[in-house]
Amino acid sequence: MTGIQYIVMAIAALAPQAFAQTCATINPANPATFASGYSGRVVMNGLKTPRGFVFDCQGNILTAEQGGYGVRYIQLTDNGGTNVCVKSSKQLISDSSINHGIALTPDCKTLFVSSLTTVWSWTYDGTTGTVSNKKTVVQNMRNGGFHLSRTLLVPKANPDVLIIQRGSDGNLDSAAAKVETARSQLRIFKIADIQAAAVDYTKGEVLGMGLRNTVGVGEDPRGGIWSVDNGCDDMKRGGSDIHQENPCEELNYHGMINDTASAERGKDYGYPDCYAVWDPSIIPNGSGLKVGQNFVIDSPTAGNTDATCQAKMAPKLCFPSHTAPLDIKFNAKGDTAYVPFHGSWDRTSPDGYRLSKVAFDPVMGMPTAPSTSKTAAVNIMYNENLGGCPNKCFRPVNVAFGPNGQLFMTSDTTNEIWVIGGATYK
Repeated sequence: MTGIQYIVMAIAALAPQAFAQTCATINPANPATFASGYSGRVVMNGLKTPRGFVFDCQGNILTAEQGGYGVRYIQLTDNGGTNVCVKSSKQLISDSSINHGIALTPDCKTLFVSSLTTVWSWTYDGTTGTVSNKKTVVQNMRNGGFHLSRTLLVPKANPDVLIIQRGSDGNLDSAAAKVETARSQLRIFKIADIQAAAVDYTKGEVLGMGLRNTVGVGEDPRGGIWSVDNGCDDMKRGGSDIHQENPCEELNYHGMINDTASAERGKDYGYPDCYAVWDPSIIPNGSGLKVGQNFVIDSPTAGNTDATCQAKMAPKLCFPSHTAPLDIKFNAKGDTAYVPFHGSWDRTSPDGYRLSKVAFDPVMGMPTAPSTSKTAAVNIMYNENLGGCPNKCFRPVNVAFGPNGQLFMTSDTTNEIWVIGGATYK
């Protein structure tokens, strides 16, 4: 080998290192601890209470900022793994009423965003980062002062429909027991119909009812629809306060989106009278109750009992009480679901404030753990000192997979977007 050839080869070997880009480190507002095999870094901070977010077909992030901003358009530089940083950022939609829900059709041409009362659509161009042709598509969803989020999902298995979540109007909303109130429900809307003319929320097909505040709604690779529900606060049974450890937060299954005859379609999951057990040992007159089994609380409507509650749909899994799961996303294999737990306020000892994974059987499409399990959610990112929560903790809200397979997460109280290493779409 000549001297010139050696120099050329040496330069070629060094070139990838010389030209590789490294994103600047952004120190997190509050440090996170990661399980073995996982890591993470802050991609962007300084946001205004980021909640729901999606990736468009060009790999840009669109996030709804609850802090009075609207929707932000974020272009990324992705160098692989967690080496991701912001290339540019701008306000896409200015509307202080936008608070959580956001969804794109799979072709990325139609964007849906929600407020407490309304869902709008826009024609979207991801290349230029612009929207046009604003329409009101679903309306009249106001609750008094409770549960303001309206989560949106356009299923990949049926991109012709939009699923919209609406929570309860109060901790115990007795009227939500009636389907016609259209509260504590998931409803399905045909996109072509609502694009032609706006409709009231009551006009949608009921996918599920009796769901107190199901902020997290996701789709598995088979087209199955899943949700995570936040149980009631200050629970009492037999006059005793059992709220510290009951009820559980629920993982519910709603059937295949294209199977209108599924056993779960349109069914009642129990709220406002029925809840699932987390700690049976402290429930008065609860002998024989098991984790995940439905039971009735004090002063039920329509004469409900434990027996009538157990005839309603039960969760597939339970999570610790008041941990507030707010999203669920599946990987491509369908063997793992990722669930962010926003964290408690109604417990003496804080709990939640973490990102967890749940194992699924990809063939059966169900969790591998039994419904009585208390260990199905495995933490991959968490706050080491829960005693400092919520003020000194990250609080995860939504998760989404980027175009290169990494998992991203919003944290609303710290105004950050994270990328999580080790959690991939594959």
